[in-house]
Amino acid sequence: METKLDPWGIVHVEDYSKLFEEFGISSFEDILPVLREPHPYMRRKIIFGHRNYDSVLRAMERHEPFAVMSGFMPSGRAHFGHMMVMNEIIWHQKQGADAFAAIADMEAHAVRGISWEKCRTLGINEYILSLIALGFQPKENSHIYFQSENYKMRNLAFELGREANFSEVSAIYGFTGETHISHMESVMAQSADILHPQLKEFGGPKPVVIPVGADQDPHIKLTRDLAYRMRKFLVERRGDYISIRGKLASQELMQEAESALQKRDFGTVKRYEEHIDVTNLCVKEAIGIKDLQEEIEHLIITLETEHGEYGFIPPASIYHRFMTGLTGGKMSSSKPESHIALTEDPKEAGKKIMRAITGGRQSLSEQKKLGGEPEKCSIYEFLVFHLSDDDKELLELDAECRSGRRMCGTCKKDVAERIEIFLREHQQAREAARERLPEFGIKV
Repeated sequence: METKLDPWGIVHVEDYSKLFEEFGISSFEDILPVLREPHPYMRRKIIFGHRNYDSVLRAMERHEPFAVMSGFMPSGRAHFGHMMVMNEIIWHQKQGADAFAAIADMEAHAVRGISWEKCRTLGINEYILSLIALGFQPKENSHIYFQSENYKMRNLAFELGREANFSEVSAIYGFTGETHISHMESVMAQSADILHPQLKEFGGPKPVVIPVGADQDPHIKLTRDLAYRMRKFLVERRGDYISIRGKLASQELMQEAESALQKRDFGTVKRYEEHIDVTNLCVKEAIGIKDLQEEIEHLIITLETEHGEYGFIPPASIYHRFMTGLTGGKMSSSKPESHIALTEDPKEAGKKIMRAITGGRQSLSEQKKLGGEPEKCSIYEFLVFHLSDDDKELLELDAECRSGRRMCGTCKKDVAERIEIFLREHQQAREAARERLPEFGIKV
């Protein structure tokens, strides 16, 4: 059966590897060896795929500007599934990224019909406090914002709307004649969220990574297309030469591009009516053709921005697996019994763990004989995703479960204790975070 990725629906992925072929998502395993100190989500294959994360890695390695951006729709309580995105934003911020976190109140109001007042209350009390408590830092180019209050983003959304048409957006999201205009506008706001860290106010074009679950991929694909459409030039390698295609460039801009290229020692520059070719490339041992193409791309982006254009770089993305709900299926904000909220009473959270569905067998004797299935267990997932820093411990628990030496009751008690400790500490940190809200420009 074909997988459907719906940002507002219920998505269950049986086999994440199918997303590589069906949606063009690349396997994260291919670039994992390049990371010196990967996040545990990367190391444990919780982050399974990416689009163009190579560009972010290069910026990270070279200490060049890059950014991380993601958002939270304030439609319910923040839970451990949301915490994955928070941790990924914070990790990239620690690697040197400008960090942007959006509270998608326009989306919540348009799609879920949640009042503006409730959006703000949930946004602050559920999401922002937890994000700060987990380690998000106030820095010059790091921002937490509400969509409705970010007019730079909203103005960009209006501009992006000129590059998207109704039939295209309807095909991507399944919109019909009954879909209201505000819902469609919220899609443009999502794309503007993703691209606005590249505005000149935030340092201009740079690689930006968006950490999301696979269900958000339609937003990523549309935004990458829009970024391309907003460009005046396309720089591409064609065999042994590089071509700069003037998609929408004026003759004046074409002439300036030709002049800028001729001033640099890239090779032989020849201009045609709609493109400029650089042949006889000056490829040296220290710099290959790929690096040369990057230099030309950087030159052209600089030229575009100097002429008042955006020069957007298509955003990168990383995709993490969904956490399994305590009742089976995907963990969901709309099903309180399926998740543990970050504001949950620790004792109640422990009780939920004790009631949760596990990867165990139907009976104790069957469990001892056949062993458990930790890959299907929501309790084991809590350890893998959040509650154990020790990879060796996880391997031992996995082996004990599969061999039938470890029973589900033992695991549940262990995880219940860990989750109660975590929640008590996190909720204390949230109270301290409340005092720091003005540091992030948040007015209560």
